[in-house]
Amino acid sequence: MARKSKHDVADLIHSASIHVLRRAAEKDSETGLTRARLSALSVVVFGGPLTLGALADAEAVRPATMTNIVTALERDGLVRRKPNAADGRSVLIEATAAGIRAMQRGRARRIDAIAERLDDLGPDELALVWRAGELLEERFGVRPWRPLER
Repeated sequence: MARKSKHDVADLIHSASIHVLRRAAEKDSETGLTRARLSALSVVVFGGPLTLGALADAEAVRPATMTNIVTALERDGLVRRKPNAADGRSVLIEATAAGIRAMQRGRARRIDAIAERLDDLGPDELALVWRAGELLEERFGVRPWRPLER
């Protein structure tokens, strides 16, 4: 194989990532949530509790838009608002047990969809993909990877 530049590798990772996430996202409709609600719930589950403003910033939407999303998630019993002990003028958005379970089920469906695409790989190829994932996490991961609790 010819030596590849870092830009060639970046281009391949970019393309592959888009396709992997599209395949995984096909399972998101099974949650019954819109993409916006599912995305906001994910931020709250994995990064919360956080203020409405911080959640709006994380999702790159206006606070008014996030208020509507949070209200719908709250109505569905997936998040709750609680007083912010650090700032009495604001509230924190946190996931409920039902919200955490919904996110875990959604993540499991996405992982299963990806795992199905890896069915025909042998142990050496799986080890190679694993190592590539480790390298990507080392460079781009916000926090250490942890497996899904099933």
